[in-house]
Amino acid sequence: MTKLNELAPAPGSTKNRMRVGRGPGSGKGKTGGRGVKGQKARSGVAINGFEGGQMPLHMRMPKRGFNNPFAKEFSEVNLWRLEQAIAAGKLDAKKAINAEVLIAAGVLRREKDGVRLLGKGELTTKIDITVYSASAAAKAAVEKAGGKVTTTAPVAAEAAE
Repeated sequence: MTKLNELAPAPGSTKNRMRVGRGPGSGKGKTGGRGVKGQKARSGVAINGFEGGQMPLHMRMPKRGFNNPFAKEFSEVNLWRLEQAIAAGKLDAKKAINAEVLIAAGVLRREKDGVRLLGKGELTTKIDITVYSASAAAKAAVEKAGGKVTTTAPVAAEAAE
């Protein structure tokens, strides 16, 4: 049995840390493995994406797509989620449901630019809900259950002929 004072890692399993810039005898003194002169020999230099004057990869790649700065971002809620909240007693189906009620019930975290009702799942309870917009399937399902969907999204003006 080994004694506590004889415990040691297996030979060759550990190496001492390289102490850079500690004199010529260390083998990594003076310039500390950085070479000599120039921007990269200094501390605190990081030239991301620079490829020595060659056109960098991120500039060689073609541009793709378009990011619309005016696009609206919606909080989406599915029918199954509403049904689940009603069954759990978090939502009162007899009262009108809107974004504030959904947030208070913990169905949504935030409203963003509006709430969009999506048609995934079953809805058996009659509800009166006001949202920014709703999918056709969601509207049909709510009306089938005897409820009503009110949308607040502005209707796009018909193109003048």
